Amino acid sequence: MKKGLYKTPLKSLLPPGMVATKKWLSAQGLSTHTLDNAVKTKTLLPLCPGVYSQYSRQLCWKGIIASLQRMHSIYDREQPSIHIGGLSALALTTTATAAKFAPHCWLNSPHPISINLYTEHKLPAWPVKLVHKLALPITITTHRVKLLWPSHIMSNRQFLMLDEWQHGLPPVYYSCPEKAILEALIEIPNTLHFEQADKLMRQIPPLLPKRLDELLLACHSIKVKRLFFWLCERQNYSWLSEIDVTRYNLGSGKRVIAQHGKLDKFYSITVPSHMCELHQNMPYSE
Repeated sequence: MKKGLYKTPLKSLLPPGMVATKKWLSAQGLSTHTLDNAVKTKTLLPLCPGVYSQYSRQLCWKGIIASLQRMHSIYDREQPSIHIGGLSALALTTTATAAKFAPHCWLNSPHPISINLYTEHKLPAWPVKLVHKLALPITITTHRVKLLWPSHIMSNRQFLMLDEWQHGLPPVYYSCPEKAILEALIEIPNTLHFEQADKLMRQIPPLLPKRLDELLLACHSIKVKRLFFWLCERQNYSWLSEIDVTRYNLGSGKRVIAQHGKLDKFYSITVPSHMCELHQNMPYSE
């Protein structure tokens, strides 16, 4: 490649505000020699081993996540194999609500925030290293979805939403509210308390029954499905009548979720004693 001509493909492959790995840039047709020259001429800025950006714009966390997703798209489509989910996705949907029940996931918070990434595969090490090196006020937590979602849910565009965070740059993909709430519930009682989940269910926007139906049919987690229905019935949602609980595999046997809690006899899960109000005389049919 003639001197300086590499700048044109680099500009399209690596626009300001984005990052890219050496491996990915090489896969797009740029040689090691070209990349080395770009570093020498200060066209490329090495951020951490094997990761570059342009010099012309400061990076933010959304640029890093959008870059990660672009480089891990499925079969060369725009559909990413890694996306923001759970509480972080709900925070993108409605920041004010997220701030009330999970301040660490409030994405405009002045305090350090937690970004929950969901993937079928192991996350590369460079995003965490880069966030640490740039001293960005976020932490990245990876969630493997094997116990929650089959592959066809992770690759289905209808369950993702887009955050057009910067004009002209790739968006950040995150779970739709129906998918995000199920991803969040799997964290009960470890990083999400029953009381927080109950408040969350009161404040999230209306969910779409048709979308929920497909997700609940596909969901691997018995715990998540039982918790979801238990929490929904506490809120008495109008749309809940459109969902037939008997369509879904809720498993058999008891699930101890709240230690030293009380058994909800309908869904056969233990919940905090002060929240156990429903179904005490209505055993769930196994």
